[in-house]
Amino acid sequence: MFYAILKSYARLAIRIYCTRIVINRPEVLHSKGPLLLAANHPNSFLDGMIMTTLFEQPVYSLARGDAFRHKRIDSFLRSLQLLPVYRTSEGVQNLEHNYTTFAACRATFEKKGIVLIFSEGRCENEWHLRPLKKGTARLAITSWEQGIPLTVLPTAFNYNSFKSFGKEVHIYFGTPLQPQQIISEDSEGKRLLAFNDQLQQQLSEMVYEIAPEDVQKRHEKFPVRKGLLFWCILLPAIAGWFIHAPLYYGCQLFCRMRFPHSGHYDSVQTSLLILLYPFYLLMICLSLWFIFAWPAIPFIFLLPLTAWAAVRVKQVLRW
Repeated sequence: MFYAILKSYARLAIRIYCTRIVINRPEVLHSKGPLLLAANHPNSFLDGMIMTTLFEQPVYSLARGDAFRHKRIDSFLRSLQLLPVYRTSEGVQNLEHNYTTFAACRATFEKKGIVLIFSEGRCENEWHLRPLKKGTARLAITSWEQGIPLTVLPTAFNYNSFKSFGKEVHIYFGTPLQPQQIISEDSEGKRLLAFNDQLQQQLSEMVYEIAPEDVQKRHEKFPVRKGLLFWCILLPAIAGWFIHAPLYYGCQLFCRMRFPHSGHYDSVQTSLLILLYPFYLLMICLSLWFIFAWPAIPFIFLLPLTAWAAVRVKQVLRW
């Protein structure tokens, strides 16, 4: 119940935050499992948040294991359908816990569920596909060997920016990997290599390769123009900027102090804004209530619209 409510709210929030989401195969969002989304990982837990809000069916995401260290946090994260996966850098002694996580993933597949896994193994804010780890291959191959009719779908995330608030996101789905060509190999090493070769080939065609200093190419991939909508929402956007500036710049200041050079900066800022916005909105509406009483009620719906307008105007001016 809690997950369903939070997902509904996050869907609305993401629509404000993301000025545009381009999906090459929108029919995939109606898919049912067993399905493994094998993705690149450019923007921390924002990748999983966006994917979860897009799919009709619940999506389980694998997240870095050190976030699950405390029992209460562990229970909370699992209630959000997050599962821990550990890397060597988080302690060799924790790697055995990955067997439990992969078993939980296979149990999800047996119930026709969907799992999102980040095949690069770690997050980096860059327009570049990094070498793939073996975890995705091991999960998929063990599932096939146990007779689970798992579909593995290459998935690519592309963002126009990793620091500025308001995003254009391009999400590309490839074609399912061919398990027969993989499991027919005569050794585990060859099977893992064959799997990663198929996945790497598709992801390399869908993940944008843009040097950080190549602004022109980034503008070509994410073109923004001042159309009629820009001029229609300009005044509401100005009002929205003034109204929401304390919340936005407060969260931005916090993230710049705590995560100045971290790949989690964007995700933390976005999560803070999404979590704090209902309280901020309530505070403003209560203040207006004491001044205007009943006429203040429409502001509950109007203020989010001004935020939506402000994000879109800000992106055009920034771009």
